[in-house]
Amino acid sequence: MSRIRSVASSTLGVNRRTVLAATAAVSVSAGVGYGLRPTESEAAPAHEAVPVHEEQAASSRRAPTAPLAPYTRGTTLATVAAPRGGSGYRRLGDGPGWKRVVRSELAAPKSGRAGRRTTLAAFVQLTDLHLIDSQHPMRLEYLRSSDVKAWRPHEALTVQGAVSLVERINALRGAPVTGSPLHFAMATGDNTDNNAHTELEWFLKVMSGGRITPNSGDPRHYEGVQNSGLKQYWQPDTAVRDADKQLGFPHLEGFLAAATRELRSPGLNLPWYSTVGNHDSLPLGCYGHGDPYLAEYAIGGRKLMSLPAAEARKLQDTIKNAKDPMGVVFRDLLKAHTRAMRPVTPDERRAPYTPADYLKAHLDPAYAGVGPVGHGYSSANVDAGTQYYTFRIADDVLGVSLDTTDPGGHYNGSIGAAQLKWLERTLRENEDAYVIVFSHHTSTTMSNPRPDPARPNERRHTGADLLSLLGRHRNVLAWVNGHIHQNRVTAHSTADGGSFWEISTASHVDFPQLARVIELVDNKDGTLSLFTTLIESAAPHRTDFTDLSQTGLAALYREFSFNAPGADTTTLAGDADDRNTELVLRKG
Repeated sequence: MSRIRSVASSTLGVNRRTVLAATAAVSVSAGVGYGLRPTESEAAPAHEAVPVHEEQAASSRRAPTAPLAPYTRGTTLATVAAPRGGSGYRRLGDGPGWKRVVRSELAAPKSGRAGRRTTLAAFVQLTDLHLIDSQHPMRLEYLRSSDVKAWRPHEALTVQGAVSLVERINALRGAPVTGSPLHFAMATGDNTDNNAHTELEWFLKVMSGGRITPNSGDPRHYEGVQNSGLKQYWQPDTAVRDADKQLGFPHLEGFLAAATRELRSPGLNLPWYSTVGNHDSLPLGCYGHGDPYLAEYAIGGRKLMSLPAAEARKLQDTIKNAKDPMGVVFRDLLKAHTRAMRPVTPDERRAPYTPADYLKAHLDPAYAGVGPVGHGYSSANVDAGTQYYTFRIADDVLGVSLDTTDPGGHYNGSIGAAQLKWLERTLRENEDAYVIVFSHHTSTTMSNPRPDPARPNERRHTGADLLSLLGRHRNVLAWVNGHIHQNRVTAHSTADGGSFWEISTASHVDFPQLARVIELVDNKDGTLSLFTTLIESAAPHRTDFTDLSQTGLAALYREFSFNAPGADTTTLAGDADDRNTELVLRKG
């Protein structure tokens, strides 16, 4: 492949599409969630193509004056949170780091490459933050009556945990292998959880900096399941013997007041970009948009907090199996249980936001941080109603952010024919640049070809179709995604000669709460390497139940996620070859 000094001017195809406002609630369970908010995105005919603006190009932190050296402090190469003790509620402490594994399925590593290599790009991937307005009426906590994983005891601490992750990224003085300055961060979807303006504001302030009060409804105190007196939820502020305390969760007087008080995020100290996920796009992460009853319920003064187990199982079944893509069954269930709802303080800030609201919020200069304005999205996206784009990572590396959410409903994804054509055109027009593709869904979870209600005659394509397209272009090096809440690295090669790595990273809401640094290097021997290194938040591994400071709560967020009833504390971390790796590739 010939190298170029700058990526060729790529085009962003767009088609306007009408999308209804979303509403709903969320309860994510180990890798497949229920969530909500409105999305939209389709690509357009070539004659509607709009050039990507130069201001979208990523820029590195200022290069250090000292020689570059690997920077492993604060990464999982150094240490990883690990449980102490053998049973019951387990406290966390410092555990041994995870070693790096060399993966050679796509190319043989050659000796001496460490002394020859040069860095092409270095960046951080965050995914599945699931910032949660834990008092929102639309939440599905009551599914816990049939599935203990449907509500997590740590959900009131998502903002504190995300701020601590930002602090960790800011503390990285260089990339773990090359010492290179980091170019940017990419959040690959499910950044928010419940299609509420509250959560969108919190996400943008976490990433760009500002003061955040993770509270809604009554500003004076918490109103939700954790002070409801219902024993199926952890009641931290009281001595009631609830189900979680019976498993060892503590009585922490003042916890809810601490969880909902104002805190400050420093914002990332490097540029960041945003990719949309199903929890960012669909009511409950799985329903189509537009039901006015659900929109009113989201901001209203009543909240359902309990449901018989048989009804909870039935509702959960309709969600998992996509039997109710427009939320009709869900709406009817809420109406049937109106008399069982509890009063809460109405709050219009909990209103669902439209795709246009979502894009305009990203473009708001108040949330620019260190840039770029729009975080990948542009005014062209607003005009066209799309949520996919390209951006320049480095002189000869192009980033492509996709929208893989299916507007027809269900939490698994797909991609519209128009967007797929736009992607093929983009790859062809930038064949002299290396390409890294970002999406929320993985290749195996793009299994939902349900038609888009706004474009009923457009074909939806699955992960197999996307794999085929990417495999035909030898400039594609990696497909970086999330959604499954699990670390997984997969080698892909095709008969057309293409080969690339699919890098899926665990969430920051379920243990082990990770993000990932990715470095692309040229080994100067006919091969490239992608180094992946996992990082945790800056919060200490050890916790103190008396420390309800911002940092103390972030530490508890991790420990509670480990101890959450039903939590998968083994497989989500992945195997050793899914964690800290060197992924070798042949040059195209």
